[in-house]
Amino acid sequence: MKQAIPKEWLDFLCQQFPVGSRIKLHEMKDEPCPVEPGTMGTLEGIDDADSFLVSWDNGRSLNLLLGADRFTVLPPPLQTLKLYMPMTATYYDEEDGMECDITMDSREAAEYAPQIISALQKERCWQEQHADSPEEAEQGLMAYFSGPDSVAAKVQSWYFTAEVRAGQLWGVAECRVRGNLTLEELQYLTDAIIGQASDGAGESFEQREIQAGNGQEIYAHLWQSDGWSIMPEQDRFDPHFSERLPDVCFSVLPVDGSLICITKGAGYQVWEGSGEKAELNRYIADCRNGECGINKAQEQAMLSGCLHGWNTPAADPKTYTERPTACEAEERQPPRGGMEME
Repeated sequence: MKQAIPKEWLDFLCQQFPVGSRIKLHEMKDEPCPVEPGTMGTLEGIDDADSFLVSWDNGRSLNLLLGADRFTVLPPPLQTLKLYMPMTATYYDEEDGMECDITMDSREAAEYAPQIISALQKERCWQEQHADSPEEAEQGLMAYFSGPDSVAAKVQSWYFTAEVRAGQLWGVAECRVRGNLTLEELQYLTDAIIGQASDGAGESFEQREIQAGNGQEIYAHLWQSDGWSIMPEQDRFDPHFSERLPDVCFSVLPVDGSLICITKGAGYQVWEGSGEKAELNRYIADCRNGECGINKAQEQAMLSGCLHGWNTPAADPKTYTERPTACEAEERQPPRGGMEME
């Protein structure tokens, strides 16, 4: 029996050859009924025996052995991943002789979508022109990413744009991704996008006035302190999202108050940013869940599922009373002494 390869080597191979890569076979050895040379297939994964698990286009599923079989690995095609966040806009007006800052919600701001989208495009061009290198210009805001290398290897670029959906203006982080992001990798990418949005999109966009016509100037905002969230397209526009389990959420362990990250259908892991204060961990979990549009009923169902079993009524959000989104402003007062987040 062949000995399993070291985990470090397996992790390296999986990073170099992500799931979804295309495989072109040149020669399959030591196989009585080999796949024909020249056949194309899709990489489904790599196991700890150095075998490339391939789904061949002709319907066969024979694996390839690294170092024995001859084949070429082609990178998976780039795909577009969109993350949506509500947008607002503000303008200044005079009231009783004083200048007031007036905020339009995402429905009111939709009226100015063409001007806002054009302004975001100009911001993108400005960033490209001021990049330190052509490579950095192609990456867009991904050039400032400081998370895991596996995310940087998969996400080729991302920019902010905007769309009108169902009469509302949405900010969109448009990402070009090669391969599939794991749930953990998506969390790191989302955190980076939240950071840029809350900073004003590169610390400049929301400070630039936008000519809205009739001499009026508006300012567009990708982030707000109240009721803000960021979600993938399939979740954001799923009318039943709040009734089902999310792919991942944060909570705290009842026994010791540790901050945990729960994966649907699996289990949990203690988050590396978990502190010793249960109150602070509870606050961080509420913030992170709220940013992802996850309500209290969904969190409770995820916690019950990972602790007591996924095939129980307790793992269904519908079991719990409908509650407000976890990050509504009145529920999100930080604990005394402030907070620190990784």
